[in-house]
Amino acid sequence: MPFAQLVIGPPGAGKSTYCDGMHQFLGAIGRKCSVVNLDPANDKTSYPCALDVRDLVTLEEIMAEDSLGPNGGILYAIEELEQNFGWLEEGLKELGDDYILFDCPGQVEIFTHHSSLRNIFFKIQKLGYRLIVIHLIDSYNLTLPSMYISALLLSLRAMLQMDLPHLNVLTKIDNLSNYAPLPFNLDFYTEVHDLTYLLPHLEAESSRLSHEKFGGLNRAIIELVEEFGLVAFETLAVEDKKSMMNLLRVIDRASGYAFGPAEGANDSIWQVAVREGLGTMDIRDVQERWLDAKEEYDEKELEELKKEAETSQAGNGDLDELDGLEDIRGPIPDSGVKVIRKSND
Repeated sequence: MPFAQLVIGPPGAGKSTYCDGMHQFLGAIGRKCSVVNLDPANDKTSYPCALDVRDLVTLEEIMAEDSLGPNGGILYAIEELEQNFGWLEEGLKELGDDYILFDCPGQVEIFTHHSSLRNIFFKIQKLGYRLIVIHLIDSYNLTLPSMYISALLLSLRAMLQMDLPHLNVLTKIDNLSNYAPLPFNLDFYTEVHDLTYLLPHLEAESSRLSHEKFGGLNRAIIELVEEFGLVAFETLAVEDKKSMMNLLRVIDRASGYAFGPAEGANDSIWQVAVREGLGTMDIRDVQERWLDAKEEYDEKELEELKKEAETSQAGNGDLDELDGLEDIRGPIPDSGVKVIRKSND
């Protein structure tokens, strides 16, 4: 039974960078992985693309013929992919039992309100794939209470719309130390603790628009999120192998991969690492690593890298191969939308 991650999230959340980093990491632990690009606006993938939706549909002709903008054109392109699902099905058959990463478009409408992407996911599921949605959110959204509440609402709406196993992930967690200090520790944001503590901060943020109606609205939104009780977050620094190990461990358990990997998967390195407890980090470790003592950890890891470089001439087994994993951060793809539709001639 093949497994797949459906990588969604708003623009700038780091979806393509995540797919590139995860693809390299999975290769390093011996798991055969392929990346499928479902974003018709992404013409410069940083990862090797096994299947590209742009071979089926691009946007220029759609925009020209139907007088649509980039967002409307992408919605139309996803509808066209849904209508021509046979093309995707045939492409996936050629990939066999590879572990698949689906890099999805960044328009939030397609995973909060529009039905075509959800229908495509369900059709993929019917092909026998075990799916998990990985919803990426830039950790910059923690720096303002209003943005954090917006991220909670977006995550909740995506979870309800997709109706699949789902993990919300705060990306670029290593950048948080560059911003103003957060009023609460990370566990408040990742575990979505009592959100009423945010109310004074919301009022302070919007003091120029202070009105009793805003206070009532803020409280109603907070109560809505808490009543569902669905949203929580994992964290990720994509260039840090320990952070990637921790996230993959969570993904494997949530998707069921940890309890029955695909036939033929070569996970000997990963199985040893999990058995030895490697890759386990709780939110207090993340808080200490990236916020409380980031400089000290950076210096320590730099020294460790220097020592590894001196002894990297000879391999010392599977775990050494995992420990020696190189920087998995890929180049950030161009965020501009460049659209080209293939000629039908």
